[in-house]
Amino acid sequence: MNILVCDDDKEIVDAIGIYLENEGYQIFKAYNGIEAIEIIDEQEIHLIIMDIMMPQMDGIKATMKIREDKSIPLIMLSAKSEDYDKIFGLNIGADDYITKPFNPLELIARVKSQLRRYTTFGGLEKRNDVYRTGGLEIDDERKIITVDGEGVHLTPVQYKILLLLTANAGRVFSIEDIYEKVWNETAFSPENTVAVHIRKIREKIEINPKEPKYLKVVWGVGYKVEKL
Repeated sequence: MNILVCDDDKEIVDAIGIYLENEGYQIFKAYNGIEAIEIIDEQEIHLIIMDIMMPQMDGIKATMKIREDKSIPLIMLSAKSEDYDKIFGLNIGADDYITKPFNPLELIARVKSQLRRYTTFGGLEKRNDVYRTGGLEIDDERKIITVDGEGVHLTPVQYKILLLLTANAGRVFSIEDIYEKVWNETAFSPENTVAVHIRKIREKIEINPKEPKYLKVVWGVGYKVEKL
């Protein structure tokens, strides 16, 4: 998912960017409201982190401009901690408000919370190349996988297996089917090869791999992604 970070302090933008990139998000950077709006017009942005005090166009004016035609989740940053400032920010269209200095872990938690809400209630544009089941989402155009809004990194082969199963959620694929469709060659004793990749995928997408929610074994038949 794409997150826009806008603050006139380059060090803050870079620091936030590092934390979020480590969580698997793609980061776009802006240093005033004008730059932020230009990026939003050119890119598909799924969440905005917006500072208030900035030159040229501050965060208040930028937020009001964005809210004229977009409902992208927006977290406002500010050194002001008075209740009035928070209420004002929320009233003009911010979805959340964090005061500086902030705990990076808290910021990440709030980002994930807003993205979960955004995806759950259908804020994201629906496209034919986006596959969802429960909190698992695969954006095949951007090759991005998220679970409950959190980025997941898979190898190319793991990605192909999960995409095959998710795009056909509920359908059971035999080990031979998976091997032939992913490796594009005739299967010859593929059990161990496929099983190893399935185990690795489970470790990355399941909260508890021992009690999988998404990727399940159908004993004696094959594998499927549960249709939730």
